[in-house]
Amino acid sequence: MKHKMKQKQNQRITRITEKTLVVGVDIAKRLHVARAVDFRGIELGKDCVFSNDAKGLGSLVTWMKELEQSHSKTDLILGIEPTGHYWFPLAAYLQNEGIKLVLVNPHHVNKSKELEDNTQIKSDYKDAKVIANLVRNGNYTEPKLPTKEYADLRISMNTREQIMGSLTQVRSRIANWFDRYFTGYSKVFKSWDGKASLMTMREFPTPEEIVSKGARDILACWKKEVKRGVGIKRAEQLCAAAEVSIGLKEGLVAARVQLRMLLEEFDLYMKQEEQIMNDVLEILGKIPGTAEMLSIPGVGVVTIAGFLAEIGDINSYDHGQQIIRLAGLNLVENSSGDRKGKTGISKRGRSRLRALLFRCILPLVAKNEEFKVLHKHYTTRPRNPLKKKQSLIALCGRLIRILHTLGTKQKSYNAAEVLRPIHQTSIQQQSAA
Repeated sequence: MKHKMKQKQNQRITRITEKTLVVGVDIAKRLHVARAVDFRGIELGKDCVFSNDAKGLGSLVTWMKELEQSHSKTDLILGIEPTGHYWFPLAAYLQNEGIKLVLVNPHHVNKSKELEDNTQIKSDYKDAKVIANLVRNGNYTEPKLPTKEYADLRISMNTREQIMGSLTQVRSRIANWFDRYFTGYSKVFKSWDGKASLMTMREFPTPEEIVSKGARDILACWKKEVKRGVGIKRAEQLCAAAEVSIGLKEGLVAARVQLRMLLEEFDLYMKQEEQIMNDVLEILGKIPGTAEMLSIPGVGVVTIAGFLAEIGDINSYDHGQQIIRLAGLNLVENSSGDRKGKTGISKRGRSRLRALLFRCILPLVAKNEEFKVLHKHYTTRPRNPLKKKQSLIALCGRLIRILHTLGTKQKSYNAAEVLRPIHQTSIQQQSAA
């Protein structure tokens, strides 16, 4: 693996020749700064400060073409530091202009800036040259900007994440409301978003209203929409909880209005989540290989949609290890001399992708028989047993490789293929014995 990394690094370095103009751009909200160097790091021309609009981007292209002409350059490569979201319009504009765009790691920029002037001070002008030098030395990656269905999928899943965040906030605020005005409500309804509970919250939310209504009238109200799961015992239990509630007694008129508004928000976000997932299902139907990836027991639509939203076209990756590195799940080791440090994951990738995979693997080791066996094998094997969390990380990588195989080859899940590493290990152990 280290040999492959060195090969790629060498390829990126040899990509920069004496005919290459290397441009580094520091991105901001309104004004960007660009500086240019040649293959040896000698700065060419003056810096370019341009605005984040069509006129400004046009002036950047004109500046670069003039530098190419005046310094006899025939090749152009532009690097940026992908922090925030302000670089997206610039990337799209350069792509349309046919200008090669590459990305440098923000960690590299932060670590390298002292080499420029021996100070830790940050400035737009300084960072622009640091970025250019990183590109010159081959410390860059080529972006995989989503297109077509993948662009729609990424936007849809980002929207869903925002909706789910808002939904979580509303749920917390509703729970807070009951803690203040109706203590003991959660003992009657363990989940307040059930039909009977929502009817109660809309029709008679305060303890006083429930007591005055009575158990039989409450049950009659429930039965208008809920035919099963509620009876007189539940209604009596609710009335008993209302009678002994120690919630606030003042401001109930405003509190009732507050709860109604919270429920309106809850309904809105639930409807939006349903709509966005319908859109996601429609998009996934247009992407080859998704049906095969969904054939993994325990892996759902949200996982596959989130996975593809983060990585883009799975066919653009030669092997699963590239996706593992993208997620920051590749193993690294801190060693010096005879000292061998602990091995851990790099975490230098897409944190959202990493979190998505970890959330998926937890129920997978509980419900998917093959992953359950793998998890047990990793944590109990005689040689180099893993801790539980280490095993889960390893299984995240295993899941990525399986998804890559199913998605690119468009074949369904095969349990025997998943368990092949265990069978190979047992065969080796038998041979050694």
